[in-house]
Amino acid sequence: MSERIVVLEVSGLEALHLAGIVGQFRDLLTASRSTDDPAVARLTPDAYPDDASASREFRRLTEGDLLERRGQDAETVLRTLGIDGADLDPASDPDATIAVALGESEAQAWMRTLSAVRLVLATRLGIQTEDDHEPDDPRFGVYDWIGYRLEGLITALDRT
Repeated sequence: MSERIVVLEVSGLEALHLAGIVGQFRDLLTASRSTDDPAVARLTPDAYPDDASASREFRRLTEGDLLERRGQDAETVLRTLGIDGADLDPASDPDATIAVALGESEAQAWMRTLSAVRLVLATRLGIQTEDDHEPDDPRFGVYDWIGYRLEGLITALDRT
């Protein structure tokens, strides 16, 4: 049986922006190997919310590996985009469509990365509930766009 493949189509400009955002996310993970940053802390939630001591111990034992895996997922997104955020020239043809073929494991890495990026953005924007979201505030545009791309990927995977 062959691996499922999903093809994600993005414009050159979207690919550039996505690579930039995912690159910044990867850099955040690399620079912040500690949950002192609330956005990084949100990526490693408490395993035992009613037991602070057990949560600290669990985090101490698992945080490094979890953040490393998130970084590897981000690298997969950048690799499958075929750019690292600096190589694509949006002036060349920002409207050109780029077809990104993803195997199942790559698509899973994309979903985990897009979800994690949204968590970081939500933390930075102060989003904790749906009511905290201001659709008319342009700062929320990237958050919405990442959600749109995530939803599209999930829909495509459900069809395969």
